[in-house]
Amino acid sequence: MFDSFFKFDENGTDYKTEIIAGITTFLAMAYILGVNPSMLVEGGMPATAVFFSTAIASGIACIIMGLVAKFPVGLAPGMGLNALFTYTIILEMGSSWEAALAAVFISSIIFLIITVSGLREAILNVIPIDLKLGIGAGIGFFLAFLGFKGAGIVVSDSSTLVAMGNLLAPSTILALIGMLITLVFHIKKIPAAVFFGMLITAVLGVIFSFLGFGTGNPLMPSIPAQVISVNFDMSLFGGFLSGFGQLFSNIPNLFMMVFSLLFVTFFDTTGTLMSLGRQCGFIDEEGQAVGIENAFLSDAVGGIVGSICGTSTVTAFVESATGIGMGAKTGLAAIVTGILFLLSVFIAPLILSLFTPSVTAAALVIVGFLMMAQLDDVHWGNQVIAASVFMTIIMMILSYSISLGIAWGFLAYFVGSIAEGRYKEIGWEMYVLVIVFLVYLFFGL
Repeated sequence: MFDSFFKFDENGTDYKTEIIAGITTFLAMAYILGVNPSMLVEGGMPATAVFFSTAIASGIACIIMGLVAKFPVGLAPGMGLNALFTYTIILEMGSSWEAALAAVFISSIIFLIITVSGLREAILNVIPIDLKLGIGAGIGFFLAFLGFKGAGIVVSDSSTLVAMGNLLAPSTILALIGMLITLVFHIKKIPAAVFFGMLITAVLGVIFSFLGFGTGNPLMPSIPAQVISVNFDMSLFGGFLSGFGQLFSNIPNLFMMVFSLLFVTFFDTTGTLMSLGRQCGFIDEEGQAVGIENAFLSDAVGGIVGSICGTSTVTAFVESATGIGMGAKTGLAAIVTGILFLLSVFIAPLILSLFTPSVTAAALVIVGFLMMAQLDDVHWGNQVIAASVFMTIIMMILSYSISLGIAWGFLAYFVGSIAEGRYKEIGWEMYVLVIVFLVYLFFGL
């Protein structure tokens, strides 16, 4: 039944590959179970309830993606979107968390309408194939940067913005060892190289801590005192319903909230799904991702589920590339990831203790390296293409935002095309997007 539904033979995969890939994707995404509560709690939401909402919403959304789109893509509350939710909508605009959840619900509904109506496809087709390749490679660089940052290899610096961290720190040494182990596994073409690289790194980290090297460091993995947890707090479920009153009491704020959430969701999702679809090989002769409509539909529904459960916007995760890098080609991988998210409500202490940023750093860096290979197909001889791809990648990293990187690359392509005198070839969608991007960049919506 599973073979016929997911078409394993046609996609060149099997049960074992999909299950291991699904587990790997979950492990690469599991950090959100700790990060999301720590961020949303600053907006007045209870941490335990946020954790439970995050796990349930992510699990349901992943399973929807696996069944409807059959894409091996995991979904969870998006990084960046949770910051927008907490620090802008709640703290800066003075909205309640209930109103913020209502804004997430409305923006996800609009995203669903855009997807179903075909307008999303029209906007998506405006983006040139080469720019799509640049977006994918940029996400790879961004992914690697996340790994380096999480492991403490790259740190903030008041003089140079970023600098190299203390390489003698236990957590950093562990991350470097993990990267070397995973790289060797990959070069030797060992099956499930990324997964086993993380697993061995986690075991080594526990041994280091047991021997007193890095004990107490939150970036080091450890065995928790409590392995099983049954503290289920569902107080946030349905909380968005009581937020509509405040949300519609201030129409300008309503517009800014919904537009900001919709904009970031759309372009983050666009960049992520196009890149992951290409990495899976789901690309036709015209460079379009086959079946991506259902993937966008699943993503939009995931956002709605997230708002109902009581968390910030749920969206596709770039960390899904870890599972795809191991050979995932079907929705079974996403379903496995979803089931593990649901089960994580019971074993959360163990998950958060073992798979710390120092452990997952190796997976993020190696997968980033693999995604960089998409640059081979870029037409570097075309100066407009070269400039737009460069701006996409460099600004995605420096701005710490996938959507901002897309905006800068898109504007570079538009200006270059006008300079070449090809303004008649540019459709009206291009001009609309340029205006939206300019407003987004210069007015910070």
